[in-house]
Amino acid sequence: MASSPLSILSLTILSLVLLPRLGSSKFVDLSSLPLKYHGGPLLTGNLKLAILWYGNFGRVHKQTITTFVKSLNSVAVPTEPSVATWWRTIESYQPTSKGDVSPKINVQIVKKITDKNYSIGKIITQDFIQKLVQLATGGDKSLLPVIFTAKDVSVVGLCMGKCSEHGTVGAGKLSQSYIIVGNPEIECPGTCAWPFQAAAQGPKMMPLPPPSGNVGADSMVLGFASALAGVVTNPYNTGYFLGPPAAPLEAVTACPGKFGSGALPGYMGKVRIDPADGGAFNAHGIRNKKFLLPAVWNPKTASCWTLL
Repeated sequence: MASSPLSILSLTILSLVLLPRLGSSKFVDLSSLPLKYHGGPLLTGNLKLAILWYGNFGRVHKQTITTFVKSLNSVAVPTEPSVATWWRTIESYQPTSKGDVSPKINVQIVKKITDKNYSIGKIITQDFIQKLVQLATGGDKSLLPVIFTAKDVSVVGLCMGKCSEHGTVGAGKLSQSYIIVGNPEIECPGTCAWPFQAAAQGPKMMPLPPPSGNVGADSMVLGFASALAGVVTNPYNTGYFLGPPAAPLEAVTACPGKFGSGALPGYMGKVRIDPADGGAFNAHGIRNKKFLLPAVWNPKTASCWTLL
C-alpha cells in the first residue's frame, strides 16, 4: 500500500457513471433524477441476519464484513464520519411525523453457516437461490439470509450491470427476502472491484488501496452495503426506486461512482487516506476499522449524499 501522509485523495474516473440516453449521442446522469416511493412496505425494526459463507473465505473477508455489520448501529465510535452515520441515512427512509427522528433499524448477525464443499456447485442460477436460503436460515422465516459467494463461484446475473442483488423466494406468506453478494476478484474486478481495481473501461487510473488491505473483502462490503440498503428501502419492488421494477435504481445504485463530496459524473469526489497504512476510506467503524462506503440517495434532500 501507499504510505502517503495526505489525508484527502481525489481521483477522476471518467466513464463509470454515465449512461447513454436512448436515441441520442449525449449522456444523462441518472443520479440527478429523484427516487420515488411506490407505496409498498419497507423493512423496519430488527433485521436478524443469517450469513452463509458459500465456498472458501479467508479470515480477513469474514472479519471485515462482520465488523461492518456490527458498526451499523454502534454508538461507541467516537470519530466521524462513521458507518453508523451512513446507516442513519437509510433509516431516514422510514415515514415519520414532522420533526420526529426516524426509528432505529437494528441489524444483528444471529446465525453463520459455512459451506466449504460448494454443495450445489460453483455456478449459481436463480433456481438454486431457494436452496441456499434454506441452508442459511434452516427454514426460519424471521431471518434475512445473506449469501456471500467465494471468488471461484459464478452467480448468474451478477457482474452484468450489478455486483450484488436482493430479492424474494417463495410467494405470499411463504415469501422470504434474501441478499446475495459475490467476490468479484476473478470474474469482474474491473467493474465490481472498482475503485480498488483499475476500471474495465475508460482511463486506467491508479486504483485506491482497500482499507482492509484485501480487494475482495472491501469490494464485498461495497456490494453488501448496496444490497442491504436496497432490501430495506425496496424489499418487494414497491418501495423507493427509479425506473422499471424489474431493474430498479435504488438507494445506492441511484448514485453510482460517488464516494465523497464534490462528486460529479465521472468524478468520484474526495476520500481519506489512512497515513498508517495508505488505505482509502470515508467511514470509521468499531475496533478502529475503516471502510469505504458508497453514496446514498437522501430522501430528505432529494439528492445523492456522501459521508465526506
